[in-house]
Amino acid sequence: MQQVLAIILVFGLLVSFHELGHLIMAKRAGILCREFAIGMGPKLFSFVRGETRYTLRLLPIGGFVRMAGEDPEVVEIHQGQDVGLIFNEEGQIIRLILTDIRNHPDAAVVTVEKADLERKLNLVARHEDELVEYPIHPQAFVFYKNQEIQIAPYNRQFGSKTVGQRAAAIFAGPFANFVLAFLLLLILGLVYGVPVDKPYVGEVISGGAAAQAGLKEGDHILSINGSTMNTWMDVVSKVSKSPGEKMTFIIDRNGEQSQVFITPKLEKERGKIGVYQPTSQSPVGAVKYGLKTTYEFSRLIYDSLVKLFTGKVSVEELSGPVGIFDMTYKVAENGIAMLLQWAAALSVNLGIVNLLPLPALDGGRLVFIGIEAVRGRPVDPQKEGLVHLLGFALLMLLILVVTWNDIQRVFNG
Repeated sequence: MQQVLAIILVFGLLVSFHELGHLIMAKRAGILCREFAIGMGPKLFSFVRGETRYTLRLLPIGGFVRMAGEDPEVVEIHQGQDVGLIFNEEGQIIRLILTDIRNHPDAAVVTVEKADLERKLNLVARHEDELVEYPIHPQAFVFYKNQEIQIAPYNRQFGSKTVGQRAAAIFAGPFANFVLAFLLLLILGLVYGVPVDKPYVGEVISGGAAAQAGLKEGDHILSINGSTMNTWMDVVSKVSKSPGEKMTFIIDRNGEQSQVFITPKLEKERGKIGVYQPTSQSPVGAVKYGLKTTYEFSRLIYDSLVKLFTGKVSVEELSGPVGIFDMTYKVAENGIAMLLQWAAALSVNLGIVNLLPLPALDGGRLVFIGIEAVRGRPVDPQKEGLVHLLGFALLMLLILVVTWNDIQRVFNG
């Protein structure tokens, strides 16, 4: 149960930070954000704060920020339509009732001649033989089929903003994932200490091979089987390759050298002696560790993607949602420290993948914004929408393929 909860928390955190990046920059640009959703599918829980509805949905496989103008507005007012109007003290329309008008006795009912909810923000109605123009408040609401929908004037829509503002709103999502990775690694460094790549013994696990042989925290491992140990990774490499083999350790403890015999135990196809890497407690070191490790994760994931696109890595080696869930479950069994590090790696992965210049991803949307910046005018929205739709379909197909591979790996051991 704890592992399942860990999966939900990790993926909820990754998606929340990603979408929060979009939300913050979109709001800073003045874009009306109708919904901030974590998960996909049916709503489980929602509340409204300010202009935005915050929603938790059933399927923990993504999320979104619904910005005004990205999709066609769902409400239209036609000539000859009867609507109910509610005004504020300044005479501006603050409520437009399109359905169930009779349930709003305080509304003035008029017949619409024309209405503009985006640019002019007015409604012209026929009153007897005269046309009367009513101003509409920029934050007016429309009541339609039991829904309350805030209008989106053009200057509040995504498409009205500058190239830089739109690019920032899109880029902020992936960028937030890099920030999250740094924060998780920073917490890891502050709480558990910063790993030190020196051949010293860290915490000794009770009952392990090292503890049984008498190793203590702080012992300096000089050599193993005659090979000089210069780094912690030298120790890990030597031990992991020798499960069940009696090994000779030369250690230095308080200036005195001694010889210790240890036989690594086989755990998960590797030799282990039951000691942790040495760490140091330092706020500055934790910051450096967070930055350095985020960079190293980024470089590793980038190199893997290059190998994938150049054919050096097969699609069969990719992991989809099932594989990642399975790996997260296994990592959660090894404690909070490992889970934090794994979550940081996943966050970097999410950030980099979303920046790929592929349709339906943030990177693909940035490509279209870049094209607009170069040519001086936007790409036809219908053509761009078609490209993203095809890209999304291909992305779903790829996810299905890697998910099938994941299922086979999980159930075939």
